[in-house]
Amino acid sequence: MAETVWSTDTGEAVYRSRDPVRNLRLRVHLQRITSSNFLHYQPAAELGKDLIDLATFRPQPTAIFGGGHRPEEDEEEEIVIGWQEKLFSQFEVDLYQNETACQSPLDYQYRQEILKLENSGGKKNRRIFTYTDSDRYTNLEEHCQRMTTAASEVPSFLVERMANVRRRRQDRRGMEGGILKSRIVTWEPSEEFVRNNHVINTPLQTMHIMADLGPYKKLGYKKYEHVLCTLKVDSNGVITVKPDFTGLKGPYRIETEGEKQELWKYTIDNVSPHAQPEEEERERRVFKDLYGRHKEYLSSLVGTDFEMTVPGALRLFVNGEVVSAQGYEYDNLYVHFFVELPTAHWSSPAFQQLSGVTQTCTTKSLAMDKVAHFSYPFTFEAFFLHEDESSDALPEWPVLYCEVLSLDFWQRYRVEGYGAVVLPATPGSHTLTVSTWRPVELGTVAELRRFFIGGSLELEDLSYVRIPGSFKGERLSRFGLRTETTGTVTFRLHCLQQSRAFMESSSLQKRMRSVLDRLEGFSQQSSIHNVLEAFRRARRRMQEARESLPQDLVSPSGTLVS
Repeated sequence: MAETVWSTDTGEAVYRSRDPVRNLRLRVHLQRITSSNFLHYQPAAELGKDLIDLATFRPQPTAIFGGGHRPEEDEEEEIVIGWQEKLFSQFEVDLYQNETACQSPLDYQYRQEILKLENSGGKKNRRIFTYTDSDRYTNLEEHCQRMTTAASEVPSFLVERMANVRRRRQDRRGMEGGILKSRIVTWEPSEEFVRNNHVINTPLQTMHIMADLGPYKKLGYKKYEHVLCTLKVDSNGVITVKPDFTGLKGPYRIETEGEKQELWKYTIDNVSPHAQPEEEERERRVFKDLYGRHKEYLSSLVGTDFEMTVPGALRLFVNGEVVSAQGYEYDNLYVHFFVELPTAHWSSPAFQQLSGVTQTCTTKSLAMDKVAHFSYPFTFEAFFLHEDESSDALPEWPVLYCEVLSLDFWQRYRVEGYGAVVLPATPGSHTLTVSTWRPVELGTVAELRRFFIGGSLELEDLSYVRIPGSFKGERLSRFGLRTETTGTVTFRLHCLQQSRAFMESSSLQKRMRSVLDRLEGFSQQSSIHNVLEAFRRARRRMQEARESLPQDLVSPSGTLVS
């Protein structure tokens, strides 16, 4: 079966696993294609092309290039490797058979394992072998990481120092007697002390899957060793694989150097066993218990004393923001705002501040308007307590007043507009646009004074924008007050309401008897009130139109006479 595509992406891939890394299993398949000298005469091997028809490069008898036929087991090899599983190369077998070559306890251990393999029939792997985390090759590769592909590259001083920083901790020793002994100041720190204490270093384990691609019957030479795959696993369960698992991609290729060049392909697949249903159920119970303990821990931090309002009271939280102001005559705007609570049944904490002033903001041209973006946050809370539960009157809601002013170069301010809006009666997010106006004087002198020396007509009481709280009459006259429409101010409000009545499920089924029960339908009643008011205005206009008609066209019953 011919392969059509090589995999040229040899970069590393990162995975995260909660399973123990000892369950990791990799299947490595290595196959010799043909002598790569044959590739130089094939049109498919042009520079810049990655697509090669491997059917053209079926294994040919080596007699064409000199030498005899290779056995089939030397042409292809497949083996399953576990995490940190040691497979000896032919070089290591020849080396450790000589006892004088053993220098460390690990070398003697390898010698004993090799002797056991020889007594049991020899090692089962031929070309594929591994270097584990404790091998000298792994330490050397981490210590001297090459920056280029040059074989004669010499690591610089900085490279060696950084390699020491990246090196993992292997020789962790417990404290003497199990007692933590620490000194605040270390006057003569060692190099290892500096590495271990001044650098955040995650313990890391490394494993290399290698291949001996030497000629037939010439295995065991260091110069023919090639790295097929490098795996790194840290204590957080992060697995780094370079190159990535083959999967649905094409095989990787290795082209050997020397007089007799050869082309090899290999694949790396993850064949780790799947967890059994019993293991999955046991793991699920462990995580459920862990999450339950974590939930109990968080609950203990929060506590059980949840702050509740008194019976019959409503708490109102408002997290607001002065978003922007636009459409004003002068630049350098700032907004002064405050919240007025109705005198009856409303209150706020003593430390609560119900007013604020934004920063001065320069306007920016947006379409035909000049916009000042404030993004000024504010927050407050208030309480509503109704003593007479039998009252049918809807509660008055707090009102937000705002005053827009401008500041010139000489620190003179001008009033740009006043506005007011009733806070939303329903919880949730609301965006309100408040239209403003300012009082004006007749004549050009007032405008000249406003332009040159600043100052203008101002309201002594800002609540006069709407209906002052001190007003006790039935009709509020503003006759003689000349005003001018100015710009708009945008507010963004996030309202929350808290009450014991909201927690009573039975209250939703009962008739709304108290004021708090009617708060939910306040917005609906407001819309009905608006419809009735519009109907009354239309009826009033019809009556006025009927009165303006001649009397001879109107019958005594009030209908028109044709």
